Amino acid sequence: MKGIRHDDAASSEPGTEQVGPSAPEAGTPDGGASASVVSTPATEPLTGAPREELSVDLARRRDELTARFAELQCDLGGLVYEMAIRDHIRVEVLVRRAAILQDVDAELGEVERILHMEETGTAGSCASCGAPHSSGAVYCWQCGQPLLEHVPSHAISA
Repeated sequence: MKGIRHDDAASSEPGTEQVGPSAPEAGTPDGGASASVVSTPATEPLTGAPREELSVDLARRRDELTARFAELQCDLGGLVYEMAIRDHIRVEVLVRRAAILQDVDAELGEVERILHMEETGTAGSCASCGAPHSSGAVYCWQCGQPLLEHVPSHAISA
């Protein structure tokens, strides 16, 4: 057995051993060449970390959708202009492009609504008086009108 070398941790000579932080660990698939990694859970239990991550993701998604909306709107306007100057309007092409723009606009509106709800803590507004209400509210705090739609029991199918 050769001696233990403390000064050259990256030595590849046969029969030498590595000591210290870079020493191989028995049981690793590659004989210990990889460093050990301390794993942490993706979310902290009983904290607001997942909610903050959700807000960040929604804010990023809102920014992406806003840029996409502006791009699609500009493209649609340019397409209409090009068709108009050539005096050849193809309505079916414009309708398809407008439908894509409308889908992005609808998703953007929903993301903005969710972000607003997270920021303000409100889930909507009363249809009668317009007062904001929290999620789970049954009656409006200002006018007393029911916030939930009443559906007859026979209309609900199992």
